[in-house]
Amino acid sequence: MSLDNKKISPQAILALKEALSVIFWKKEELQDFTKLSIENSAIIGTINWNATKRESVKELIERMINRQDLYKTDLMNLITSVSDMNDFSHLKFWDEDGTKTKKAEEAVEKLRNLTKGYFQITKEQEDAKKRKIETEKQINKNKSLESELNILKTSFMQIASGTNNQKRGFELEKFLYDLFLLYDLSPKGSFKNYGEQIDGAFTFDGTDYLMEAKWSKNVDRGELATFCYKVETKFKTAVGLLITIDGLTKEAISPHFKSIIIMDGSDLMVILEGRVTLPDLLLKKRRKAIETGNIYVNYQNL
Repeated sequence: MSLDNKKISPQAILALKEALSVIFWKKEELQDFTKLSIENSAIIGTINWNATKRESVKELIERMINRQDLYKTDLMNLITSVSDMNDFSHLKFWDEDGTKTKKAEEAVEKLRNLTKGYFQITKEQEDAKKRKIETEKQINKNKSLESELNILKTSFMQIASGTNNQKRGFELEKFLYDLFLLYDLSPKGSFKNYGEQIDGAFTFDGTDYLMEAKWSKNVDRGELATFCYKVETKFKTAVGLLITIDGLTKEAISPHFKSIIIMDGSDLMVILEGRVTLPDLLLKKRRKAIETGNIYVNYQNL
């Protein structure tokens, strides 16, 4: 099937908009589904998802229609992914009388009827089925991530309620290991290197990081300088991540500290609440440090 020679009918476009508006109740699930169904997924981040679902869907589809030189294949991919849907159990929690499920089934069936001439049993359709499977896997992975973050959040709050600083420090190292492992950042537990105590290490975006974790008090300039020295005396591409739950003293930051970035307790909480992923936050902090020289900017100010 040659997509270049196929024209998407106005009726099919209207049916696609309607189906996308009703097949998910939560807007976040609709975003995940759409992003995973298309190849040029960067467009998803440019859509106003604070509007209603119908308004957001309308903006997305109309922008794709207006630039079919970029998005025609993705429109077909989206039609395929929606048409292949036959399980609407994710609506059950929100659907007391069954009307939402019925509406979703009817919208998908209408889209199928209007677009069945486009699709035959070809390699493209087989690929679409594979994408559907991968989409479902990713959605399930996202649900699993949310569950794991809730467990870690409970663990973090239990550690915070402790009064034994030494025990709390050990528990924090274990907590951080589990958090970084959840995001596949290849963490390493605490170790000693030529007499130096290193709280941990991990790899992110092709760069090795040394990690130090502090909870008992605000970190001062001397402690920052010591950690910077540990980092700078290692391989020249190493970077340091200091995690200080209680923040820093006012005079701690020095313009000479250029080899580390800093994360605090509020940063950890936004990760545990699912408002940002750990890799995304690390990337934003590192970019801010590179652009401005500021090694300590928490999530709210990024």
